[in-house]
Amino acid sequence: MATPTNRDGLRVAQPVPVPRAEVVPRPAPRAARSRERMRLVAGAFGLMAPALLTLLAVSLYPVLRSLWLSFRDTTLALQTDSFTGLKNYRLLWSDEQFWNAWRQTVGFTVASTLLETLIGLGIALVLAASFRGRGLVRAAVLIPWAIPTVVTSRMFGWLFDGQNGVVNYLLVRLHLVSHNVNFLGSTNLALPTIVLADVWKTAPFMALLILAGLQTIPHSYTEAGRVDGASAWRIFWSIKLPMLMPSLLIAALLRALDAFRIFDLPYVLTGGGPADSTETLSTLAYKRLFSGLEIGYGSALSTAMFISEGLIAIGFALFIFRRLRAVEG
Repeated sequence: MATPTNRDGLRVAQPVPVPRAEVVPRPAPRAARSRERMRLVAGAFGLMAPALLTLLAVSLYPVLRSLWLSFRDTTLALQTDSFTGLKNYRLLWSDEQFWNAWRQTVGFTVASTLLETLIGLGIALVLAASFRGRGLVRAAVLIPWAIPTVVTSRMFGWLFDGQNGVVNYLLVRLHLVSHNVNFLGSTNLALPTIVLADVWKTAPFMALLILAGLQTIPHSYTEAGRVDGASAWRIFWSIKLPMLMPSLLIAALLRALDAFRIFDLPYVLTGGGPADSTETLSTLAYKRLFSGLEIGYGSALSTAMFISEGLIAIGFALFIFRRLRAVEG
């Protein structure tokens, strides 16, 4: 660009542009910021209102209705309906059938959750590794979880049939037993068989949850462990497992709450038998409510089941918070 000159041929100095001072916006008054925040919160609740109302209609109302019926003597068979206060809960406290179902439900929940978490962890560690066909293996692992529970129940009923089951055939041919074992007709073996069926079906779901947690662990941590000469077991125990613990606990919480409501497997396989050895709180509540038409007592039983699940959730939540606080500390 040519420099301008005067008539004498001398260069003319150009004026140096003076930068304009930036205008710093004044901070909004506190009252205005508060109104803006309230407007955003109100808008968020407005967007969530349909979902919240639907949730209240399909979840909260049945719970409150069941709680109200638990204080009444409502029996459709006898056409009675009267307020009795805590009578149903006093009967429940002294009902040995209820305590038997409660103990078996807790035992089933503990056994299935523990086994599914351990097996799911093993499957997740395998699926997290790099190998040919990993995508196909991941899809195939989820097949048991995708099968409807009723179909799983019928399948295990045929497999463990006391007369013509495949499991009995293999055990006899391998000379592990001398005669057929009545798995579903034995008071000692029926509940473990149901646990086995539930583990086969739900362990892939646990593996999926744990795999998601494994993939959040930075790859640089494991690489640093390998550089330091740590073995695969040491890397898992000292690096992966501590960082995976929150995901493990949350997965176990979800599974425990779901296992405590188990209904379809024992109902289809054994119907709660033999001799109430596979009776759970869900099957017992179903029989009292829909077979015995004892609406009041069945509602009290359902409420006790709801309280038990709440205690399980609180226990897991406290343990998870302590673990998270220990990791942050």
